[in-house]
Amino acid sequence: MSHENNNNQILYSLPPLKHDMEYDSNAEDELFKIPKTIRLLPMVELNSFPRLVSSVGIEEPRTISYLTENEQDQILGLFALKTFNVDPMKMTKEDFYPIGVAVRVMTVEETEADPDSLKVTVLGLGRISLEEIDSQGLMVSVTPVEEPLEPDESLKPLILEAKRLFAEAVMLIPGPQVNVFKINRALEGQPAVLADLIMASLPVKPHLKAEYLMIESLKARFGKLLEYLTLEVASRKAGRAISARIENSMASRHKEMHLREQLKAIKEELGESEDGSDLADVIKRLDAAKLPESAKTEADRSVQRLKLTPPQSAEYSQIRNYLEWLIELPWHSKSDSQIDLALAREILDREHRGLEKVKKRVLEFLAVHKLTDNLKAPILCLTGPPGVGKTSLGRSIAEAMGREFHRLSLGGLRDEAEIKGHRRTYVGANPGKIMSGLRKIGVNNPVFLLDEIDKMGQSHAGDPASALLEVLDPEQNDTFTDHYLDLPFDLSNVMFILTANVVENIPAPLRDRLEIIELTGYAVEEKINIAQRHLWPKELIRHGLTTDDALIGSGEIQHLIVGYTWEAGCRDLSRKLGALARSRAMAKAEGLVKPLAISLTEINSVLGPPTKRPEDKREKNAQIGVVTGLAWTAAGGDIMFIEAVAMPGKGQLSLTGQLGDVMKESAQAALCHVRSRARDWFLADGWFKENDVHIHLPHGAIPKDGPSAGVSLATAIVSLISGQKVRPDVAMTGEITLRGLVLPIGGVKEKLLAAKRAGITTVLIPEGNLAEVEQLSGSVTAGLEIVPVSTMDEVLERALTVPEGFFESEAYMPTLEADKTTAAWTAALKYRSLKQLNTKIIPTGDSAHLTMEPSALNVA
Repeated sequence: MSHENNNNQILYSLPPLKHDMEYDSNAEDELFKIPKTIRLLPMVELNSFPRLVSSVGIEEPRTISYLTENEQDQILGLFALKTFNVDPMKMTKEDFYPIGVAVRVMTVEETEADPDSLKVTVLGLGRISLEEIDSQGLMVSVTPVEEPLEPDESLKPLILEAKRLFAEAVMLIPGPQVNVFKINRALEGQPAVLADLIMASLPVKPHLKAEYLMIESLKARFGKLLEYLTLEVASRKAGRAISARIENSMASRHKEMHLREQLKAIKEELGESEDGSDLADVIKRLDAAKLPESAKTEADRSVQRLKLTPPQSAEYSQIRNYLEWLIELPWHSKSDSQIDLALAREILDREHRGLEKVKKRVLEFLAVHKLTDNLKAPILCLTGPPGVGKTSLGRSIAEAMGREFHRLSLGGLRDEAEIKGHRRTYVGANPGKIMSGLRKIGVNNPVFLLDEIDKMGQSHAGDPASALLEVLDPEQNDTFTDHYLDLPFDLSNVMFILTANVVENIPAPLRDRLEIIELTGYAVEEKINIAQRHLWPKELIRHGLTTDDALIGSGEIQHLIVGYTWEAGCRDLSRKLGALARSRAMAKAEGLVKPLAISLTEINSVLGPPTKRPEDKREKNAQIGVVTGLAWTAAGGDIMFIEAVAMPGKGQLSLTGQLGDVMKESAQAALCHVRSRARDWFLADGWFKENDVHIHLPHGAIPKDGPSAGVSLATAIVSLISGQKVRPDVAMTGEITLRGLVLPIGGVKEKLLAAKRAGITTVLIPEGNLAEVEQLSGSVTAGLEIVPVSTMDEVLERALTVPEGFFESEAYMPTLEADKTTAAWTAALKYRSLKQLNTKIIPTGDSAHLTMEPSALNVA
């Protein structure tokens, strides 16, 4: 598409034909010949006329390329479009006004403001009639329209009046002045050119100029010109009179009132009506929108204000923008979907492996919704580590329900107005993201995903989490009021789905309105299935490959998972698969032939040696005071080492590793329990009077907190004091009390998966979490010995090793035979303690008993 330069007074001039500014219009000058087939240039605003030089701005790429290659002396056919939104590749003859102008290109220049457009100076050759357009919309067949030859005597009165009004209008129109006398002298005897020049200089609407081109008779042309000139002069005079009258009384009035009075007076003078205007179109669309009563009342009030507001004012655009929002919001529009439970189940199972709990909840909602239309949509919150499919699950839910889907990222949001909008008193105000999303998708019952809700912040602009309370409360979101619209809108049909990594970061009032559904990490077997069904096919398509170019087996995928990733989800796995696909894509582009199946050797060549081997993650040898704990993080589970060392002192406890208050209290509880049980566990006499304990958790830059490390802390202290080593293949988790009870904790599945990734074989969990473990799939627990414990005695029984040669000693069997309740680890502690005290074992009858001095039991 192209447009004319609007600076008419400067651009429109006569062609430099002869030195005396005269030329013979009937001469067959080669300059003005028009071919039958010429290049088409569609015009939004056609303001070029025969025998006049004008400037045309061109933005259409094909025309730019054509002119750049051919530059000057090309002949173009300029035709005005009837509408603006026409596809250049699908233009037909009916899209244009039938009469245009043939022009000869004189100069072609690039514009400084926009390097992708051209400024072309053209000379009008004559009127042409549009006969046919080629299929590509580039060339047109035209027929020249001959100018009428009418006696000057019949036109003389009209010409004189036109010259007079034109001179008067030029004095009233703002901008550079045109030398009317010079023009009249140069165009003496050329009434057609004079009429076209006057029309080109008038600031009238584009369609009026296109209709003027179609007038054949010179009398009719001058008649139309006189009509336009009379209106223009009258309008300019009325404007000046009104300005003079109002400026005399402007001492206490605002400038806005002056502009309104001016516009009103101009309309009265011109007798303009609103029929067919832009305002009439707005009113028509408002009626078709069928607004609710409250919205209709506000819309009518805004329309009345719009009528009294001049279009040039800022308030006019604000009111118009507000009405556009009222028109385009989906007050009654809904997705017309049929609920098919079998199809919904098939979609959810196809797109996501596992996640049975969330699938069951969605199907329950669909089943009830199929039976009754009065059910309010639930507010689901999907929580879990990154990469487990929370966002993609939202899309699958929308597909299963047959609804539109819209995602809104809340990460980093710090302004309440982003949710509830700005009030219209502010410049540039707009509704919030909720209403903007509904306007974009066009229905009022979509699936609306609010992503990363736990990462919102607060600022001086308000708390967006508080603004969401009204949005996500089913009891009040049917009258949600956006600050910009200031009208109630029903959000009860919207199904909101939220995602978060850490539920605790969601404010309590907001969390209370949510139905929390946990999405835990994936086991290796589940990741292999996801990679084969979803990730690898997606990477092949993304890199321009097919299954004929590369295949990857389950063994190779497992090698990727175990050797190159350490995560609960699948994002890092997807990146590694992408690296393999890029390698194959490069080989294919270079013409190299590789085996179809990707081998372990190729994986190591592309990604380097494995960096996440389990044997590098866990301890290899049993050590004193070093315990493997299990932790839950926002990115899934992980193993955590607790290190304890002793030094000369007075029984002080030091804690390092950026520990939180809860974990520090757990360490104090663990220490107190160990000291209270020292006599039972045969710990050394006076140890706490002579030693300090320092407990450290490595990776000190990472904050750590929570009570689930209690049993690990207690085990580390017992190991340190007794000298018993801790098994490196055992990991543990659980909260400890002062009585030594082991309490349930959270994140069991993530912790078990972390233990598997680290090559741990035995996991000690609280007995209270056993029911949760029994619900886990076999792929999570396979290869793990899961031991439920309820007391610290049971923990130490499985975690501590016994001294070398203990089971072959005299102390072991007699002790167990004498007391069946004595645990092996207790006997081992007793054996080590007695060995250190050189206490003798005295046989008695069929069994044996231990004797020691009373002072050996005096434990501080």
